[in-house]
Amino acid sequence: MKLLIDNALSPKVAQSLLRDGYDVVHVRKAGLAAASDPQIVEYAIDQGRIVSADTDFGAILATQNTAKPSHILFRKEKNRRSSQVGELLAEILPQYEQELQSGAVLVVTDTKIRILILPIGAE
Repeated sequence: MKLLIDNALSPKVAQSLLRDGYDVVHVRKAGLAAASDPQIVEYAIDQGRIVSADTDFGAILATQNTAKPSHILFRKEKNRRSSQVGELLAEILPQYEQELQSGAVLVVTDTKIRILILPIGAE
């Protein structure tokens, strides 16, 4: 599973996932620190990566009516350290691998995970 970590999360999250064996890159490392959200989505599509964490990605996916890239959104109900976010992602990714590979948005809160299958609004 290939991941792209957005500026909304620390590069330490990417480092944590790299140590766990994931193919992950932070937007800063990819030269996309100043890129627009549509540019980041396009990069994720081109590279076959799942995007984490910016709230705008869901809106972009909805307007593009596309099944890729999958997106993981953290709704902050409490502040998490980078290490905690990395641990949470390492726990979530295997559980939802099939949905993420097919195209989905995972909305992660402190108490639940909601899954929206892409494309958003498709029947």
